[in-house]
Amino acid sequence: MLEELLSQLNTIRDEALAALENAKTEADIEAVKNRTIGRSGAITALSPMMGKIPPENKKQAGMAFNEVKVAITTALEAAREKTASSAAAASAIDVTMPGRRPHAGRKHPVSQTIEECCAIFRRMGFVAVSGPELEDIWHNFDALNAPLSHPSRDVKDTFYLSDGRLLRTQTSAVQIRTMEKEKPPIRIISPGRCYRRDTPDATHGVHFHQIEGLYIDTDVSLADLKTTLMTFASEYFGREIAVRMRPSFFPFTEPSVECDFSCVMCGGKGCNVCKNSGWLEIAGAGMVNPKVLENVGYDPKEVRGFAFGFGLERLAMLKHRINDLRLFSDNDVRFLYQF
Repeated sequence: MLEELLSQLNTIRDEALAALENAKTEADIEAVKNRTIGRSGAITALSPMMGKIPPENKKQAGMAFNEVKVAITTALEAAREKTASSAAAASAIDVTMPGRRPHAGRKHPVSQTIEECCAIFRRMGFVAVSGPELEDIWHNFDALNAPLSHPSRDVKDTFYLSDGRLLRTQTSAVQIRTMEKEKPPIRIISPGRCYRRDTPDATHGVHFHQIEGLYIDTDVSLADLKTTLMTFASEYFGREIAVRMRPSFFPFTEPSVECDFSCVMCGGKGCNVCKNSGWLEIAGAGMVNPKVLENVGYDPKEVRGFAFGFGLERLAMLKHRINDLRLFSDNDVRFLYQF
């Protein structure tokens, strides 16, 4: 009986050690444990045989049970360490592998337009300046010669705060602040965000971007203004663009003009975008009103200049064939990734 017990214990040990040698996962190791030294394992199943062993052989049989359990337990621990080391090696970083490219964002099309416009005007000698979006009435209206009855002053058109300040309706306020601080000659552009009360649709919004230009010196004319706009048009749209001026009225310029570019969609032949006129209204401009010069402390008899303003979203819409202003603020990545 003793020999039979020892033979079965040795067989269980040998099979367990062989299985653990080939174990690949923690599940394989746990399976060996359960069928050998587990509560329902093979060694536990041999325990009743101890009752049939003669008293003089019980010590030897007990020692055999313990030796087999220790051997299997030791092999289990070694197998677990081996498996853990293999898993760690598999998950380790291979420094010889090429790196993963970081996910790069895209510049918003309006930001791209601002940068491109500033670069064009910079080559013509203009310097970009900025100012606060939260303005006072003087810089936004009074200094620009806007009469008290002007529609843009109405609460239906402008966002007023309780302290009397407002969200600027135009970046012309930056021009006033610059002239208050600096002496002529001045050649600046002022890109930035503006706000007006409006009903959002495909061509209108409550916030938008403008870029306005100002050139003050002793000898500035409408011819200089037209040349500047013609140069910008050709640079921005990448081809020859005709520019025309139509009489208009703005409180801060005299004379005032509306500046039209030949339609970039049809080349001036006429289409639904330009309403078959061949022209697109792009900018408001004119010679700076003498009253504006006086308001900032300049002598209109000594200096004169021109000013102009573009809507940046409109420029981007024309260049990229975008038909809805709201796409710029929807933050749809499918739209933004096209630029």
